[in-house]
Amino acid sequence: MIRSALTILILLMSTLPSAAATGGSQRVAAKSKRPNMIVVLVDDLGYADFSSYGNKRVITENLDRLAAEGIRFAKYYVNSPICSPSRTALTTGQYPARWRITSYIDNREMNRRRGMAQFLDTAAPTLARFLSKGGYRTGHFGKWHMGGGRDVGEAPLISEYGFDHSLTQFEGLGDRVLPLFDAHDGTPIRKANLGVASEQLGRGKVTWMDRCQVTRAFVGRALEFIKQAEVDDKPFYVNLWTDDVHSPFFPPKELRGDGSKRALYEGVLKNMDIQLGPLFDYVRGNAKLRNNTLILVASDNGPEPGAGSAGIFRGAKGMLYEGGIRAPLIVWGPGLIPAGKRGTRDEATVLSSVDLVPSLLRLAGIDPRSAANFDGVEMSTALLGKTPATRSKPLFWKRPPDRPGLPEDRWPDLAIREGEWKLLIHEDGSRPQLYNLMRDRSESENLAAQRPEIVERLGKSVRAWNETLPKQATSHK
Repeated sequence: MIRSALTILILLMSTLPSAAATGGSQRVAAKSKRPNMIVVLVDDLGYADFSSYGNKRVITENLDRLAAEGIRFAKYYVNSPICSPSRTALTTGQYPARWRITSYIDNREMNRRRGMAQFLDTAAPTLARFLSKGGYRTGHFGKWHMGGGRDVGEAPLISEYGFDHSLTQFEGLGDRVLPLFDAHDGTPIRKANLGVASEQLGRGKVTWMDRCQVTRAFVGRALEFIKQAEVDDKPFYVNLWTDDVHSPFFPPKELRGDGSKRALYEGVLKNMDIQLGPLFDYVRGNAKLRNNTLILVASDNGPEPGAGSAGIFRGAKGMLYEGGIRAPLIVWGPGLIPAGKRGTRDEATVLSSVDLVPSLLRLAGIDPRSAANFDGVEMSTALLGKTPATRSKPLFWKRPPDRPGLPEDRWPDLAIREGEWKLLIHEDGSRPQLYNLMRDRSESENLAAQRPEIVERLGKSVRAWNETLPKQATSHK
C-alpha cells in the first residue's frame, strides 16, 4: 500500500517539469501572438477622399486594397477638427483639452495667447509608452506636431513619449526630413520656411528632400524598423503619420494636372497612396506578419476647403460639424478579422480616436483599466469586426479657440454626440443646434425647437464636461 502510494507520488512528481515547460511554452506562445500594430494617420484628409469612401476622381489603389481586405468604419470620429489636439487624443486616449492642447501648436507667443501648452506634457499617458513597457518595439515615422517646432526648441524628443526610434519633419524634434518645394514651373526650388526654423533648433540630424518624396523616406525607415523587430522576434507598434495632403501641395510633375488647388491636392493624394504601397505589400507578402499584424488608416481631421472632400457632410477642418470631425477609418488584419467581415463596411459602430488607445492595449494583452483613466471606451471586438458595440458614454468636442467662424455667424464652441443625437452649442448655452444623425447625416434640419428636453439634457452634459477642463483651455483670449 505504502509502496503503491510512493510509486504514484514519484510518477506525479516526474510530470511536473514537463508540465511547467508546457505552461511556459504556452505563455511564450501567447506572448508571441500579440499583434503587431501600424497606425497610418493622414493629415487633412477628407472623409470622402479615398476611392473606397466615394472618391470618383482619384483611385487610391493601395489603400482601397486594404479596405477590400479589411473593414471600413462609417462612423469614426476624431476628437478635434485640427491637427495637434487630434493627434494628442490618438496618442493619449484622453480629450486633448485636458492637456491644454486645443488647436495646432504654433510659435511660443501664439500658444501663450491662445491659452495653450507649448508641447504635450510627458506626464500624459501614451499608447507607445504602455506598449514599450509591455515588450513592444515602438517607432514613430512622420509628422508629430505635439511639440518641437517654430521657436519652441526645448520640447521633449519623441523618444520621451515611449518611442524607441523616430523620424519626423519640422513639427517635431530628433532626426527629421525637411521639405524642398519644387513647383515644376521654372521657379527655383526652395526650402520650406518652417523647415528652416526647424533646422535652426538642432537636436537631431536634418535631411532636406523634395516634398513629394518625404513619405517614401518615412516608409523606408519604418520598413527598416519592422525588419529589425522581426530579427529581434519582438512585436512592434509603428506610427506612420504622413503630411502629403496638407497644404502647400507639391506633387511630382506628372501628377500636377492643371495646377489648380484641387488638381494639386489630387496629385499629392495619389502620390501618397503610391508611396505607401511598399509598406502594405511587405506586410501582406510576409505570412508571419500578414497573419498577426493590424493596420489602421485614418485622417486627423476634416479637409481644407477647396482641397479634399467631406462628401455629404457639412463643414470642414476647424469646425465641429460632421465634415470637420468624421473621418475614414480602415482596419486591416487578415489573421485577426473574421473572414466573413473582410471587405465589409461597419455602419453601426460609433468609434472615436480616444477609443483606439484602450482598444489597442487590450489587443496587446494589457488591461487598459490599469493603465490610465482613459476618456475612450475599450472597443477591441468591434474594431476587429467580431461583435457590434454600443458606446457606453457620449463623445465630446471643443472648438479650436482660433477657429471662431465669421463675426455674424460664429461657429459653435462645443459639441456632444449621444446615440443618434448630436448637439452643438455655445459655452453660454446659446444658439443650440440639434440633429438626428440617423435621419440627417448632413446636419441640415435643426430640431432644437422641437426637442427642447434633449437640448437641455445634452447641453447640461457637455457644459459640465467643459467645466472639468483646465481653465486655460476654456479661455477665449
